[in-house]
Amino acid sequence: MIIIKNRIELDLMKKAGQLTGMTLEMIAEHIRPGISTQELDALCEEFITRHGAKPSFKNYHGFTGSICASVNDVVIHGIPNRKNILKEGDIISVDVGAFLNGFHGDAARTFPVGDVSEEARKLIRVTEESFFKGMEHAYEGRRLGDISHAIQKHVEDNGFSVVRDFTGHGIGRNLHEDPQIPNYGKEGRGPRLDKGMVLAIEPMVNVGRYNVRILDDNWTTVTEDGKLSAHYENTVAITDGEPEILTLMRGI
Repeated sequence: MIIIKNRIELDLMKKAGQLTGMTLEMIAEHIRPGISTQELDALCEEFITRHGAKPSFKNYHGFTGSICASVNDVVIHGIPNRKNILKEGDIISVDVGAFLNGFHGDAARTFPVGDVSEEARKLIRVTEESFFKGMEHAYEGRRLGDISHAIQKHVEDNGFSVVRDFTGHGIGRNLHEDPQIPNYGKEGRGPRLDKGMVLAIEPMVNVGRYNVRILDDNWTTVTEDGKLSAHYENTVAITDGEPEILTLMRGI
């Protein structure tokens, strides 16, 4: 069941979303060669708790981190680790959630670590662009498949592939709510978008094939072919006008 949020609930979700965006803005300043993903995790947890919230991911179904820190061929759900040290030329996707006043915000960005390859730069750019291509269809009365199709088309037009095994999702009092939001699909299909829906839309894009596999820790998800992957996500409210991106701070 898709849960429609009222004005009071949307106002609370804006606050959770703003803190989530602020956390990504903060951590962007710390991403550099030589820092560990565990250090990034600690910085985010401290920032979120200092602002009166809780990390949405901490202890979620046993996940041990406050963020997902996914490096290079890790698609999503990378577990922060003191031995995972960022190197020049890496890319890292940081997925953050903040639980504030009874509601979650959820967002992700992929960052370059120092000087990265042209392929990596293009991957990061196209992944972000695909999200905004989807936003062109995030209007009341459209279909969810319109967003999914727009994301897929932009990604594949640029020679990359969209992950099929994981999707975006509704969000609110629960981190994951209906509906599921694939990053591929056909126009005119899926639930109709209504004012008050709040969606975590998150293209996951691979340089090579879309196939992924989950490692033995039951969390870390990597590209099957070992090629790079990027992730871009925002929490979005459907309105009676322009879609409202709740987690976007200063363009980051």
